[in-house]
Amino acid sequence: MELGSVLQFLENKTILVTGATGYLAKIFVEKILRVQPNVKKFYLLLRAVDAKSARERLHDEVIGKELFKVIREKHGASLHSFMSEKVTPVPGDISYEELGVKDCSLKDEMWREIDVVLNFAATTNFDERYDVALGINTLGALHVLNFAKKCVNVKMLVHVSTAYVCGEDAGLIMEQPYHMGMAKRGDDKVDINFEKKMAQEKLNQLVLEDVPEKEITSAMKDLGIERARRFGWPNTYVFTKAMGEMLVVNFKDDLPVLIIRPTMVASTYKEPFPGWIEGLRTIDSIIVGYGIGKVSCFISGPRATLDVIPADMVVNAITVAMVARAKQQYPETVYHLGSSLRNPVKFSNLHDFSFRYFSENPWINKEGEVVKIGRGTVFSSMSKFYTYMTIRYLLPLKALQLFNTLLFKRYQDVYTVLDRKAKLVMRLVDLYKPYVFFEGIFDDMNAEKLRIASRETCPEANDFDFDPVSIDWEDYMMNVHIPGLVKYVIK
Repeated sequence: MELGSVLQFLENKTILVTGATGYLAKIFVEKILRVQPNVKKFYLLLRAVDAKSARERLHDEVIGKELFKVIREKHGASLHSFMSEKVTPVPGDISYEELGVKDCSLKDEMWREIDVVLNFAATTNFDERYDVALGINTLGALHVLNFAKKCVNVKMLVHVSTAYVCGEDAGLIMEQPYHMGMAKRGDDKVDINFEKKMAQEKLNQLVLEDVPEKEITSAMKDLGIERARRFGWPNTYVFTKAMGEMLVVNFKDDLPVLIIRPTMVASTYKEPFPGWIEGLRTIDSIIVGYGIGKVSCFISGPRATLDVIPADMVVNAITVAMVARAKQQYPETVYHLGSSLRNPVKFSNLHDFSFRYFSENPWINKEGEVVKIGRGTVFSSMSKFYTYMTIRYLLPLKALQLFNTLLFKRYQDVYTVLDRKAKLVMRLVDLYKPYVFFEGIFDDMNAEKLRIASRETCPEANDFDFDPVSIDWEDYMMNVHIPGLVKYVIK
């Protein structure tokens, strides 16, 4: 396969990016503007009520971020004119048909001009309300696909999913698409229309009964988990993303489609500089909680592999895959972007890296006190963790319950706080358990073929590197990722 020049492919292209304020989307936009300033235009879809609000979000949540400091330094005083020429913020929402774009002249312009559509928009909350997750992750994917079909010059749709649409599969997990109705468990078929209707009916019923908003949110979250687990997925996020893939594959018709499935996306490896990150990704809640003294135990399956991939490698892979798809010499649709097959790191290593880093660089809390961390406790099974929880929380709760009965609820406040904390911990463990004990390895043969083609036929292969074999995990975690979390997230 002859790939040719990535920069040449990007030149004079008009690109629509949804979910433009999201982590990966920002890194993608920054990379293209930095390496190929002759890209024609970006349309960035932002959830906003009008053009003014969209411009404000573009400035505050995209261009104004430290991520863009290299571009700001490069363009200096001409930055505003460059960005005005290259970037058009579009107020909209993928939860609606035609992406909720109300400006008809702008919409017609987009349909005339767009060459490539990239759908980064998603809600990544494992515990999201079912109606919200369906609207964005599932039906939103269909709305983006239908919008792309109306673009007269469109070359492809790139749909960013997640490798964990595999559910709790073990062993070697192949780069295979999901077809309509496929379930991970049982004989039932997934009927997306039914799921949409049922979620809406449940919501209508709760509203009709005048249930408080907080309780509606809780009920809709529970519904999402219940439906996901019925069909064999561990949480609402991966279930709704899997259904989104089904819609894209089933209704794509003749439109070339790429489905990108990253594993756990971490901070940037090299570009535009090492260690940039925004928000807490999957593993980062554990690292940060441990560093600031809020987490004292780790749960780690003895055979569990931590599949991590730096964000800039994901963006590089997406860009190279776009070139390959445009050449129409490479028919592959699904790409796993991860490290578990070629350069695995264990969950146990995460505990070690975290302990060593925060021992050498202890966190200073808001009172100015040094947070001292211990080795912590590592549980290799859920039964051991449940024993710990019983001793730490459940037995004290039972004792408090008895004391409250005898002493006229004097300790009710203590009981309430302890009860809430115990429930929160158990909820989080329940959500993350499938990943802590995950024993799957993601095959990435399609991505490896792409890497080989890039090295052999692409003049900018080094600038678009996405080979996880090159990563020294100890160096990356100790000198890039954890320092990035401290600098950009914990602050």
